[in-house]
Amino acid sequence: MSQTTFKSDVEAVDALAQAYQDLKSEIGKVIVGQDEVVKAVIISLFSNGHSLLVGVPGLAKTLLVSTIAEVLDLDFKRIQFTPDLMPSDITGSEILDKERNTFRFNKGPLFANIILADEINRTPPKTQAALLEAMQERAVTAGGKRHELPSPFFVLATQNPIEQEGTYPLPEAQLDRFMFNIPLDYPSYEEEVEIVKQTTTLKEYDLKHVLTGPQILEYQKVIRKVPVSDHVLEYAVSLAVKTRPNTPQATDMVNNYISWGAGPRASQYLVLGAKCHAAISGKYAPDEEDVQAIAPYVLRHRIVRNYKAEAEGISEEDIIKSLF
Repeated sequence: MSQTTFKSDVEAVDALAQAYQDLKSEIGKVIVGQDEVVKAVIISLFSNGHSLLVGVPGLAKTLLVSTIAEVLDLDFKRIQFTPDLMPSDITGSEILDKERNTFRFNKGPLFANIILADEINRTPPKTQAALLEAMQERAVTAGGKRHELPSPFFVLATQNPIEQEGTYPLPEAQLDRFMFNIPLDYPSYEEEVEIVKQTTTLKEYDLKHVLTGPQILEYQKVIRKVPVSDHVLEYAVSLAVKTRPNTPQATDMVNNYISWGAGPRASQYLVLGAKCHAAISGKYAPDEEDVQAIAPYVLRHRIVRNYKAEAEGISEEDIIKSLF
């Protein structure tokens, strides 16, 4: 499929909603359950953002990402993060070309459309920073030269709970590079029965390519064109502002349980995410419910609880729900 030209913005939103249904249908051939997780990942993709998937090992995080890459017909690379991984192992490095007696840049696995950064918190901060810099700049600098990354460029990182052995927590400033923080939980009993049925046989999946790179770029532009009313935009900004303790807008719960809150990037992602949530739902403009639907994904990794919250068992979700 080639790049699509839409006659109107309404037609573009309708096409986006249909593309979402097609994506969800193809992914559902392999991934059992996890509907909200799949939805959140697709929203971040169409919003041109990166996502962090958090869950214990064995919840099909890697399978989910590879399946999404396959149905999107994009160049996909998986990087397994380990304690001995160096920045140049992912970005690439300058090597000597003996024939020409010059240095040339040998591209690393980061040069792909979809990157699976598997177990990102099992590598030291230096290597984490190299990936997160590329996420922000969408380019790599080596030997004084800037090398642009492919477009679209989308990072899906997986992270094991920080309580597990051998993990390096991501600093808050680096977490802020991710549009969404998406938690994965254990499947239900019925879902696990279906998973075991599917994975203990020789069943093969015939996945179709739903979207190409140029089409994804076009849909990312569609999201930017979706109109948002002033009161919805102000509502989104107010949610982010309310998370900042000791400010006029802060609630009592925020003042009591948060060390510091979300920055302006959270407000931007709340609006973009709400636009996309509305579009894939067949709506032509977002409302407050769309903002609330994606707010936990945007805010949970941007607010830092204090000691009192941890001592009393107050979670990020509890604080976010109080904002509504």
